[in-house]
Amino acid sequence: MGTKIDQIQRDLKACTICADRFAATKTAHRPRPIVWFEESARILIAGQAPGIRVHEDGRPFWDRSGDRLRDWMGIDKETFYDRSSIAIVPMAFCFPGYNASGSDLPPPKICAATWRAPIVDALQSVRLTLLIGGYAQSWHLGTKTGVTETVASWRDHLPNAIPLPHPSWRNTGWIKKNPWFEAGTLPILRHRVAEALN
Repeated sequence: MGTKIDQIQRDLKACTICADRFAATKTAHRPRPIVWFEESARILIAGQAPGIRVHEDGRPFWDRSGDRLRDWMGIDKETFYDRSSIAIVPMAFCFPGYNASGSDLPPPKICAATWRAPIVDALQSVRLTLLIGGYAQSWHLGTKTGVTETVASWRDHLPNAIPLPHPSWRNTGWIKKNPWFEAGTLPILRHRVAEALN
């Protein structure tokens, strides 16, 4: 007989509640929940949803965004992909697909409504939560501000949470426009990551 988290993992891997929704997208893909967490995890990364590359590979942040996020955190791939230490729990576990113009669709709300609270409640060892993007920040913090304002107020959420912009390379302009992020936020982020993992 497994633990509560084992049952959640099994149920989540078998989830098809968005099958019709995904079939109707431009990509017409099937659900493939990316399940990447263990009960012992000390850091929770709350992102948005897997992209097409992650959908195909089955590993979260297996792209240039992941390279940038690992750099921000000051850790290597081996540490990042150790599920016993780091849980990756996005707002939607499947790739949402593209719309008719080829843009990313938002994470379906039904995913977070169905899975998020039970998973977060089961992750009792988490010491630090990284909130990547507006969807995760809104759910966890109840914020109604934009990402820039929420990330700029990162000190308000220490020591247990740090809001971050998405590490997508499309946000390079945002990072250059907001130099306080690299100068002030990232050193504290790396310090808190190291503390949480030790």
